[in-house]
Amino acid sequence: MAVILLRHTKPDAPEGLCYGRLDLAPADGFAQQATALAQDLPKITRVVTSPLQRCARLASTIATARNLPLATDPRLREMDFGRWEGQLWADLPRTELDAWAADLLHARPHGGESVAQLKARTLDALRDHAGPNVLVVTHHGVIKSARHVTEGDSAWQSTLAFGGWLRFPPEVFHDA
Repeated sequence: MAVILLRHTKPDAPEGLCYGRLDLAPADGFAQQATALAQDLPKITRVVTSPLQRCARLASTIATARNLPLATDPRLREMDFGRWEGQLWADLPRTELDAWAADLLHARPHGGESVAQLKARTLDALRDHAGPNVLVVTHHGVIKSARHVTEGDSAWQSTLAFGGWLRFPPEVFHDA
């Protein structure tokens, strides 16, 4: 019995784009990937999702295929990258990227949300929704925030493929 955090499928965006809060549609091949995930995921009893369409469409497909209740929680959105949104990472000012790297948890050179703020709202949402066999369809930053509870600072450098998922014991979030 676990909470499963599922990263959305690949969004329709160019490689290297900063797109935290941008509401991007899923890329080509979404229907096949969503159908496969609906079949391959372990037992779940309900689905909770970020409202951004790259998550919400996947969550809806899975909930419909499995005849499960679906809830939306805006706290499960990706990090707000402020003025960096919609720009290529390679084009961002080096001084701003360096400032962010120097204080990853608290710096906000983009004017958006800090990593600490992302983690706080993520854990609030997961405490509210964590239960056995709950599927949470969300974003990489949210999943890294969840991983930070069990993995520490190495979680910020972790990766998870589009459509990848991880299991967590529900009590991890209640105790965080």
